[in-house]
Amino acid sequence: MTSTDQQPFLSVKDLKVHFSTEDGTVKAVDGLSFDLTRGKTLGIVGESGSGKSVTNLTILGLHHPDHTTVEGSITLDGQELNGAPERTLEKLRGNKMAMIFQDALASLSPYHTIGTQIGEVYRKHTGASKREARARAIEMLKRVGIPQPDSRVDEYPHQFSGGMRQRAMIAMALVCDPELLIADEPTTALDVTVQAQIMDLLKDLQQEFGTSIVFITHDLGVIADIADEVLVMYGGRCVERGTKQEVLRAPQHPYTWGLLSSMPSLEGPVDVPLNPIPGSPPSLLNPPSGCRFHPRCAFAGSVDGDRCATERPLLQIVNGRGSACHLTDSQRTEFLADLAASKVH
Repeated sequence: MTSTDQQPFLSVKDLKVHFSTEDGTVKAVDGLSFDLTRGKTLGIVGESGSGKSVTNLTILGLHHPDHTTVEGSITLDGQELNGAPERTLEKLRGNKMAMIFQDALASLSPYHTIGTQIGEVYRKHTGASKREARARAIEMLKRVGIPQPDSRVDEYPHQFSGGMRQRAMIAMALVCDPELLIADEPTTALDVTVQAQIMDLLKDLQQEFGTSIVFITHDLGVIADIADEVLVMYGGRCVERGTKQEVLRAPQHPYTWGLLSSMPSLEGPVDVPLNPIPGSPPSLLNPPSGCRFHPRCAFAGSVDGDRCATERPLLQIVNGRGSACHLTDSQRTEFLADLAASKVH
């Protein structure tokens, strides 16, 4: 996913994240690998329970070690994070890497003002005084478009609208100018107008700071707007990778076809019915054998034998492009043509 002359800023190799529960072991992430170039945006897309958020919480080291087993390698700017001491991760969190959480109201403390919470992050990592931290909080609120930041810095989260709380979360995440920003569905609960404003804000801040962004979402429309590269996850695994143009215009995996087919088209007739993916995502306590998508896949019967049910398809990456599927290239071409025709007619 990166050019040969540019080393990845974030590199995840064969990541496995398992949780121990009373019912058994949850294989939340199972052999995930990807790279992110400095200053670029990677969009991670998939249904709820696919392992998107777990992956990025693991990068930040936010899982309880007593109940979580993490295998594989996570390197940030050449520094290994998996197995690093908690003190090392604490210095990196908020300073070199930060996260925007999905629910700003639940993530912000109701007992402290917005300015206090933003300033606390800045003081922890820079040793600044309370006065300096307050000035920095006002500066960041102004930068993310909060009106009257001099007075609103002393207000509480419940006094902010949903869009303003999300902007405050972005200000908190960026207060120490992190080089990696992880955004976990930051626009899901917002109306489309505010969503567009937040997206524009993230793109502007990325240009200003040169930040690398991992953007987690289930919305392919958002991915089309912000991502440079796309990673599609299903059942804790990556099923497809490529540039935004490659994945959205020429998808190679039946799951990605299903995601795109379930979205309305602006080019075809308005009365064309949407095609939702049948069934539900798999339980990661007891995931399906072989390809984890095969119980819901309309094309599993096109593969010779029972390979889809018994043999895990390998993710073959060539020049950053690949998909994990047993279908042949000719079958993909044929099925894609049929899908494109159904969208138009």
